[in-house]
This record gives sequence, structure tokens and C-alpha cells, in this order.
Amino acid sequence: MPKAVRFEQYGGIEVLQVADVDRQVPGTGQVLVRVKAAAINPGEAMIRRGALHERWPATFPSGQGSDLAGVVEEVGDGVEAYTACDEVVGFTDDRASHAEYVLVEAANLTPRPAGVPWEQAGALYVAGTTAYAAVRAVTAGPGDTVVVSAAAGGVGTIVVQLARNAGARVIGLASEANHRWLADHGAIPVAYGDGVADRIRAAAAPDGKVDAFIDAFGGGYVDLAIELGVAPERIDTIIDWAAAEKHGVKTEGNAAAASAEVLAELAALVGKGELDVPVAATYPLDQVQDAYRELEKRHTRGKIVLRP
Repeated sequence: MPKAVRFEQYGGIEVLQVADVDRQVPGTGQVLVRVKAAAINPGEAMIRRGALHERWPATFPSGQGSDLAGVVEEVGDGVEAYTACDEVVGFTDDRASHAEYVLVEAANLTPRPAGVPWEQAGALYVAGTTAYAAVRAVTAGPGDTVVVSAAAGGVGTIVVQLARNAGARVIGLASEANHRWLADHGAIPVAYGDGVADRIRAAAAPDGKVDAFIDAFGGGYVDLAIELGVAPERIDTIIDWAAAEKHGVKTEGNAAAASAEVLAELAALVGKGELDVPVAATYPLDQVQDAYRELEKRHTRGKIVLRP
């Protein structure tokens, strides 16, 4: 029988199990995909712990996972864009991609461009569309200086590159171990921690002015952006909703750019070598608990991916 990640109650990593499930049959407009790669994301860990119950409650038994890349196994009635054996990148809104097979709406798929590795294809949706929305929200462009917190994380690495592609000067906050990667991708690396405001102003020489701020970490970075004089309408946080409400800043993320069209645009950039999606580690499906232990350290450069 096909296998899929399941959890029966809110809790820690130990509630995650890999269970036998029935093979699904695609209905009208649906595609059954054999999953080759599916990223894991911090939001999934928060949902599993019950931390987002008021916003996104789980129904048990629950699956998890949105990102996916794989091979079309079977198509339902009315699907003309795909046939068996087509290679696709996509997403599901049903918390179901951490599995060997997943049912996907055909409208949520796009062809996998030649040359895009499975791991990068399967890591692109949540982080990529979140980054896309955040860069768009702060209207990053030529002449702007944009600061990015957690610049070496799954979302941050893509934000840095999209903002640079838009013509902005990017200051990336990250640990010393990630400074070379940031510099190699056109950003000015700055260490986080005490004194970070002064280091940012120095990196933003000659005038020390910061035009926009994208917060991918939380924990006070919205307050930092306000301290740096960034206008609230040019601050976007993907995680700190309390600070967003306090200061009136934006919270545009994945939901603001969740479409196959945006995913296709991002995948095309990867295929052309204009966007790098760093993959820190891959795990087989039955090591999903280990994958989340690594994720929850919050020090991973780029993405962690399951390979069913």
C-alpha cells in the first residue's frame, strides 16, 4: 500500500508517523502524482504542535505538506494538460504532499522545466511564493536598500535573490557561516545580534538609509525595521502577526502569491540559472521525524526535502 505521513493529535515530532493509506483515484480535474520530492516547512511544524489552531485547525488524522514535484501517474476526467509520465511541479492545499502519492488539482500544477533538479522543484512552492509575495509587497526595486532577516533560511535565500533580480541593494542578516553564500549571491551580509542596527546602517552607507525590510524570522525584527526608519507600508513580516498589528505593517506571504502561474515563473528562473534554491538536506519519507528535528533547529541554509 502507498505510504503517507500522518499524525493523530497535536504534539511534538514524536506524533509524526508514516502510515499505509489507500491509493486514491483522481476525480474530475484532478491528477494523481507520484511524489519525487516534497519540502518541509516551519508552518507545518507549528500546525502539528497546535500553535496555529485558531488560524488553521487540523482535522485528525491529519496529513501534512504542500510542496511537491513528481511524475503524473493518472489523470481524471477533464484533464487535458497532463498525461501519465509527465514531470510536474505543484502544490496541494490538502496537507497531503508528504506521501508517496498525492491527489492534486490540475490547476495547481506546472511542467517541471528541463534542468531543474527534483529536490529544488519540490522545495519551490511555499518558500518561493512566500518570497515572491514579500518582495512584491515592499515594492523592492532599483535604488532601494532592502534588509532581510533570516536571509539564509528557506524563504530568505529566495527573497535575497528576487530582490537582487529586481535591482535592489540587499542587506542579509545571517550567521557568519552563511555570509559567504550571501555575498556570492549579491547581498551584503550582516551578523544578527546585539548592535545589529548600527551594523545595518554601516552596510547601508553612505547615507545609512534603509528603504524596505522583509522579516522572515520574527522575534523583534519588525521593531528593528521601525527603529531604522522604514515606513510601515514597506515592511513585510511572514511570521510576526502581533508586531504587524501593532505597527500596521504588511503580512503578505504564501497566500498572496499561491498560484501555478507564479510557481511556473519561479521554476523558469531556476531552469535558466537565475534563481538558486539551496537544499540543505534530503531525507527518505520514513525519516520524517529526523527531518523536522533538523528544521526546528532554525539554522538550516535553504530547504530540507523529503524524497519518498
